[in-house]
Amino acid sequence: MSGSAAILLVEDNPDDEQLILRAFKSAGVGEGIDVARNGREAIDYLFSTAPPPKLILLDLKLPKMGGLEVLQALRLENRTRLIPVVVFTSSIEQTDVLTSYDLGANSYIRKPVDYKELNDAIKQICAYWLETNVSPPRDR
Repeated sequence: MSGSAAILLVEDNPDDEQLILRAFKSAGVGEGIDVARNGREAIDYLFSTAPPPKLILLDLKLPKMGGLEVLQALRLENRTRLIPVVVFTSSIEQTDVLTSYDLGANSYIRKPVDYKELNDAIKQICAYWLETNVSPPRDR
């Protein structure tokens, strides 16, 4: 991980990681994406001295530290509390949805199983969060 990416993808499944990265590339965002493969790695990355990412795509079911724990920890820290977080997970459990929003998620998207739908979802995420949305300054 470079520590200065525009996007942090937090994903423990290597197959999903590759599909998501391919979808980002298809959306024109092939560079500037770092990957954390467990919750602890995500926290270490986010609390490092490197500039924070503009956007976090966060899976919930992660080893070492779950996605909800990651979300809670980064919302408590001044340096990371304003970074937009899109929960991008296969879970559609109502408790996961509600808890994610309670902990400060900006969006909750069920990870599509079909690659075309995944591609479309990533394009929409990029269009909104990287082009339309006005993010807080990264150097805070």
